[in-house]
Amino acid sequence: MNTETRESLSNANAIDAAGHPCPAGKLRTLVQSFPGKRTLSIAYPESRGLTLVEILIALLILSVGLLGLAGLQTMSLKFNTSAYYRTQATQLAYDFADRMRANRQAALTNLYTMDFQDPPPACGAAVSDGTALQDDIAAWRNALACRIPQSTGRVINNGDNSFTISVQWTDSVDENTTTLEFTTSL
Repeated sequence: MNTETRESLSNANAIDAAGHPCPAGKLRTLVQSFPGKRTLSIAYPESRGLTLVEILIALLILSVGLLGLAGLQTMSLKFNTSAYYRTQATQLAYDFADRMRANRQAALTNLYTMDFQDPPPACGAAVSDGTALQDDIAAWRNALACRIPQSTGRVINNGDNSFTISVQWTDSVDENTTTLEFTTSL
């Protein structure tokens, strides 16, 4: 195959393959002749490594985006945990209200009233002296400790057969103490 390759650098203003003017000395024209075919290719010698820089910039943008997604996932997990604790606190407050309704006479004589424990109890077996009242309180406090870490509860008699059941815990989102209050009538 007869192939002739010729390079020429233009000293005057040249025109590139698209017909646009190029500055003098910036355009390198490579003409290759093949039997029955002519090919013209344009190369700019000062643009070597440009693709590598573009790839590095794309990787930088991609890594920043992935870091943003990781942060979003972390915040999502924290908010889901907070919602789970709030749901458990609501369910446990309703549970204790049902226990008070089951033993209404003891609740109306303030035997179910209690204050927050400091420090909050640890999760373990519920210990009581055997009465239904003490069993209810011990089981509720144990359920609080097992389902919501660092939580405790209190019950206040508001008068007129109305009670406020409060559940307090340390939230993982902002590390502040969160309190859920549930008021019910017996």
